[in-house]
Amino acid sequence: MTVKVLGISASPRAEGNSDLLLRQALAGAESAGARVEYIRLSDLNIAPCIECNACYKTGNCSVEDDYQMLSSKMLETDHLIFATPVFFMTVCAQAKILIDRCQCLWAHKYMLKKPLITTGGGDRRAMVIAVGGSKSKNMFESVQLTMKYYLDVLDMHYAANLLVNNVEAAGQIQKHPSATKEAFRLGKALVTSPAPPQEPVNIELT
Repeated sequence: MTVKVLGISASPRAEGNSDLLLRQALAGAESAGARVEYIRLSDLNIAPCIECNACYKTGNCSVEDDYQMLSSKMLETDHLIFATPVFFMTVCAQAKILIDRCQCLWAHKYMLKKPLITTGGGDRRAMVIAVGGSKSKNMFESVQLTMKYYLDVLDMHYAANLLVNNVEAAGQIQKHPSATKEAFRLGKALVTSPAPPQEPVNIELT
């Protein structure tokens, strides 16, 4: 059975550094026989959560836009690779809007006590790619905490992080061969590893 891998790029910049690493990770997954799909959030119409709390009763979001399509893809995929630049020490706005809209999944799962994944789903796993321009490694702490709870809602094992700091100029990551190599390797390992690790594998590069 072919493994499905969904890549979500939160970068507002086309072919930004995190976006380029995501493409390498997807190439790694594809080299292992996975069927990959790439989605760029800036190409979609996803509005912020309006905190109407309708989802507390229905488990569904009342705001109709591209979120419903992407939510279905997130729940149907086997593995997920999520890439974001770091803005003000956390995920960028495009990423946070999507994550906030997943409040309806949280309500479905934890308030209504209904399963999100009804078929298969025993080995759903994800990796996170984050790239920031600061030299501080502390900037990844908020990113990892946010992604931990986002992936928990999606019923996904948090398998790996590729965290690269001190990279800011457009396309600068292409001059960082170790980062592109690690992205490919981790993308491939996401598919080929027999089981996800107990704790995320952390690769931090400067």
